[in-house]
Amino acid sequence: MTDAQSKSIKPTPKDMKHIPEHLDRRTSSPWQVFWVASLAVFIVSMDGTMLFSAFSALRTGFPLATPADLSWVLNAYTVTYAAMLIPAGGLADKHGRKKVFLLGLVLFLIASVGCGLAVSVTWLVIARVLQAIGASLLTPSSLSLVIAAFPGDKRAIAISLWGAVGGLAAAIGPSLGAFVIAAIGWQWAFYLNVPISVLAIWRGTTILRETRQTSRQQAPVDVLGMALLIIGIAALALSIVQAESPAWSQNELFAAAGAGLVCTLGFIAWAGISRAPLVDLALFRNVTYRYVNLATLSFGIAFSMMFFAFFFYMKSIWHYSLPLAGLAVAPGPLMVIPVAAISGRIASRHGHRALLVAGCLIYASSALWFLLVPGARPAYLTHWLPGMLISGVGVGMVMPSLSGAAVSHLPSSHYAVGGAINQAIRQIGSVLGVALTVLLLGRAGLERADFNTVYLCHMSLALLTALLCLPINTRPAMAARTGH
Repeated sequence: MTDAQSKSIKPTPKDMKHIPEHLDRRTSSPWQVFWVASLAVFIVSMDGTMLFSAFSALRTGFPLATPADLSWVLNAYTVTYAAMLIPAGGLADKHGRKKVFLLGLVLFLIASVGCGLAVSVTWLVIARVLQAIGASLLTPSSLSLVIAAFPGDKRAIAISLWGAVGGLAAAIGPSLGAFVIAAIGWQWAFYLNVPISVLAIWRGTTILRETRQTSRQQAPVDVLGMALLIIGIAALALSIVQAESPAWSQNELFAAAGAGLVCTLGFIAWAGISRAPLVDLALFRNVTYRYVNLATLSFGIAFSMMFFAFFFYMKSIWHYSLPLAGLAVAPGPLMVIPVAAISGRIASRHGHRALLVAGCLIYASSALWFLLVPGARPAYLTHWLPGMLISGVGVGMVMPSLSGAAVSHLPSSHYAVGGAINQAIRQIGSVLGVALTVLLLGRAGLERADFNTVYLCHMSLALLTALLCLPINTRPAMAARTGH
């Protein structure tokens, strides 16, 4: 073959489909993709918790609204986000991760502006629902874009850091929200999203390359499966977040939970017989994937219980102001990023199991510290800070590693939906953790002894997570044998 002939032969778009994604040199640097995806995940994760510090400001801004009305500013977001994650992952796999990611960012941006401009609670709740839909579209697609951008031997590091960014943002949300809302008003809790969203959209449009599922591209969207799953998860989440609401009777709560359970079971049955289901149940035949998701549920409950109990303790027992409580909690989240970076390197060589088990034991020891050491009299440096640092190390080892282990054996055609299932399960765990914490601590006149039950639950859930992580096997040799 002559030089002229060789130069004239260029790969066609059809040929390029068969080139592994991380070998396609048209793609920008993987770390550029990572930073675009992480920007989006950061604002979504931060927005999910920032408003926990905004209720007094919202009550002042909407004096005619009842506490039950204002609770929907949070609950509408939580329920919608949990319900939409898995369908959004399926849409991203089928129609393109970049397309769905940018669509989610645009919707999140518009809804954030709508939240800031809200003149009534109804307007604010509707805007929060739209925000949650945007967040659910971009979260699983951002993870799959990161996975596709990195070669196999670097993915564990990238996924660990991606998970750490989300965990850090969720953890600093309430403290940052307290400062912003106190300084310039509750509207800026939403307006902060605008410049970051614009930057992510601009860079994402030029840097990201489209990836999508190839094996079932011509299959129709599983509308019935999507409807069953959205209704099922939304109803179950609703029954949990309204468990202590005086506006809901026990019969109504049981009816919502029953409807959610029926729809969820109906979704599973439908997925078993559908030719192109939204979620391929074969994913759960993999022992690692099955146990990772169980571990994610238990750890999600433990993490939420720990995090919100911290704020209850700071405000009710040590009588810290909300901004000061945010500063007191900050050292733990700040440990997550460096620990996750080291954990990702270890996982890429040796797998996730040892990291997960060790991290859970460290996390359980932080619960033991808080159970035995801090008292009613403030002693931050000696009684509180060590426990925060221990918990931060545990979270940095466990939370990002669960995200990495969940997708480590998935074929590329299931990146988004497989990651979305894991994220949805974590969100459900978070809802359960918040509900349990409010059940145990959501009353006036708390005393130091009231926190013992929370810390015992926190410790037990961490130890349960360690046991659930024992069957997980993501060693590189295993990945090579399975072809993933």
